[in-house]
Amino acid sequence: MTSPRALLIFGTGDVAELAAYYFEYDFGRSVSAFIVDDEFAESDSWAGKPLVASSRIASEVDPTACDMFVALAYTKMNRLRREKLDWAMAQGFGTTSYVSPRISIFPNVTVGTNCFILEDNTIQPFSRIGDNVTLWSGNHIGHHSIIEDDVFIASQVVVSGGVQVGRGSFIGVNATIRDHVAIGEYSMIGAGVTILGDTGPQSVYAAARTKPHTLKSFDLPGL
Repeated sequence: MTSPRALLIFGTGDVAELAAYYFEYDFGRSVSAFIVDDEFAESDSWAGKPLVASSRIASEVDPTACDMFVALAYTKMNRLRREKLDWAMAQGFGTTSYVSPRISIFPNVTVGTNCFILEDNTIQPFSRIGDNVTLWSGNHIGHHSIIEDDVFIASQVVVSGGVQVGRGSFIGVNATIRDHVAIGEYSMIGAGVTILGDTGPQSVYAAARTKPHTLKSFDLPGL
C-alpha cells in the first residue's frame, strides 16, 4: 500500500468491483485496498484485497503517495459520492479518473477528476465533463455540451448539442435531451424520458410504463 501512486478505491459495491477491474485491465493499476466507512468494515478483506476503515487509512498510508477513486453510484442524488470525494481530498489523497480507451473523444474536450467514463461513449468537440461524473457505456454527449459536477448518466442516453446538465443530476437509460436545453441541478430524468425544454432544480421526470397486452405471447398470430 506504500508503492508510488498506489490506487485506493472507496466502496465495496458493484461499481467498486467494476472500477477495480477496469483500472487493472486497461491501465495495469492494481488496487492496493478498498476503503469503507468504519461501520461497514466487517472484515479485513474484500474481493481479494485489504479492506480498511476510513478512520484508519490516513495512519496506514502516505496520502500524498496514493490516488483515491470514489466508486459509488447515485445514492442521495450523487451527494454521497461527492461527500466521500471531498473527504478524500481533505485527507490529502490524490484523485484520478477512469476514461475508457474505447470511447470517441476529441482533444478539446475537458474531463474532470473522479470521473468514471465507460466504453462506447461519444463525446463531441467543445464539450466539458465536470468532476465526479459517471458516464455509463454507450452515451452520446453532443458538441458544446456541459456536464456539471456530480452527474450520473446511465447507458444509451442522447445529450444533444449545447446542453447543460446541472450538478448532481441523474439521467436514466435511453433518455433523450434536445439541443440547447438546460437541466436544473439535481434533476431526476427517468429511463426513456424525452426532454424538450429546460427543467427546474430537483425536477423529476418519469416515463409512463408500458402496459401489457391482453393477449399472451402464445396467442399472437403467426407465432
